[in-house]
Amino acid sequence: MMIGGRGLRNMTPLRERFSFILVDPVAELGGEQGIRDAMASLHRVGYTGVELNVDEPWGVSAADLERWAVDAGVCVPSLLTGAAYQRGLCLASPSVATRNNTVAQLVRYVEIAARLGSVLVVGLLQGLRSDESSASVANERIANALAVVAEAAGKAQVTMAIEPVNHLQVGFNHTVAEVRELIGRIGSDAVLPMVDTLHMHIEERSLVAPIEECGPDLAHVHLCDSHGKRVGSGNIDFAPVLAALERIRYGGFASVKVYREQWQEVAAGSLEFLLAQVRTA
Repeated sequence: MMIGGRGLRNMTPLRERFSFILVDPVAELGGEQGIRDAMASLHRVGYTGVELNVDEPWGVSAADLERWAVDAGVCVPSLLTGAAYQRGLCLASPSVATRNNTVAQLVRYVEIAARLGSVLVVGLLQGLRSDESSASVANERIANALAVVAEAAGKAQVTMAIEPVNHLQVGFNHTVAEVRELIGRIGSDAVLPMVDTLHMHIEERSLVAPIEECGPDLAHVHLCDSHGKRVGSGNIDFAPVLAALERIRYGGFASVKVYREQWQEVAAGSLEFLLAQVRTA
């Protein structure tokens, strides 16, 4: 099931579509009990979704995650894939074998996303300029590789969201415009753009214009403050961002991302802040 973008749109109010990203890979969340506890805790403070960071080996099955999410009263609207870069996988790599292995990994992730009804997020796996110094060569490799993954995603009715990531973390496609150009080269309706407020804060002139430019194609959203801490404690003005999402009638989830503080300490406060911004947007 496609969530967001041109797929099946969830038109419940935005305030009911906030999820929280567990940035640690699933295998590091403490097994069944740790994952269940995290999902239940996030549901108790008001989140309706939990975004997961997948990697292999991860020690649980998609069926397990689906059951545990249902038990906790949440969904898994999206899956992060970038952790595999630390295992040497890279879409821009000069090595054909590495690129093929990366495609195979993403196709396996498509199967998990299909089971969970999740958007599959691709960003960090594009690689760095140290992997390939030429942006044109890298983008040709990235587009060709993702076209293969997109074929599998289309058949499975999974949306693959390409994340514009800032130049400090990824070597290519830092802006929404660059990502949209890449998506045009891939040429698949299964591949759509997403936004992350932290990366937009670094790379874009506006936090609103990229959202409006994506319009109904916007597949997913990350809400991250300028310093990676509790949302609302940094320099990003989230009210215009949320208003823009409402204006384009964005139908997917907005995932809160905090990576420089423990999630247990900031999840509730981040959501409380965002809900106040939605009411005033």
